[in-house]
Order: sequence, then structure tokens, then C-alpha cells
Amino acid sequence: QVQLVESGGGLVQPGGSLRLSCAASGSIKSIYAMAWYRQAPGKQRELVSEIISGGSTNYADSVKGRFIISRDNAKNTVYLRMNSLKPEDTAVYYCNVVYYDERYRRLGVWGQGTLVTVSS
Repeated sequence: QVQLVESGGGLVQPGGSLRLSCAASGSIKSIYAMAWYRQAPGKQRELVSEIISGGSTNYADSVKGRFIISRDNAKNTVYLRMNSLKPEDTAVYYCNVVYYDERYRRLGVWGQGTLVTVSS
């Protein structure tokens, strides 16, 4: 079993910053990718950013230049630094990890979600 523990969400004013964290634990042989998704009320879940095992990153156009994803391989933890936050960034943010277990099966797991509210 693999579990993800997310933290760092909350209420922030427009223009402010937050940092989300997601720590993976359990039967992990290696991690292929770690990502952040978000889902706003009434909208579909969308990819915000991902970081692949080699270190390459991808960002949604809406967050490029404002958000930074990083990863601590020793801690199996991914971070999302969110700067210049806008009201439209308000959403529940979910961590997703794609990993290989001891049998080298490629599996995925979701975090429970953390709410980010950007409002004055």
C-alpha cells in the first residue's frame, strides 16, 4: 500500500504565495512521476504541473511563470510553490504519484486533496 499525505493549502489573498507538499510512503520501489492536479467547483480535474523521474517538468499554460514544482527524491516528496496567486487558482489540489512497486508494476495513487482559496 502506498499513501500520500498532502499539506500546505489554505486561504491566501490575491498576489500571495503558498507551498503545497505531498509525501509518499509505503511499498515503493521507485517513483516515475509526481504531479499536481486541481479541480475547481463545477469544473473537471486538470493537470497543473508534473515532474518526471529524470527531472523534466511540465506546467499548465495558466500557471507557467508563477508556479514551480520540485521534488526531494530522498523523501519521496513533491512540492508546488505557487506565487502571484489569482482567484481563479482557487480549487482543491490533488497530488498524484506514478510509481513502481516491488514487482515492478507501474501503479498510480491519489492524495486526499488540499483546498486552496484565493480571496481578499
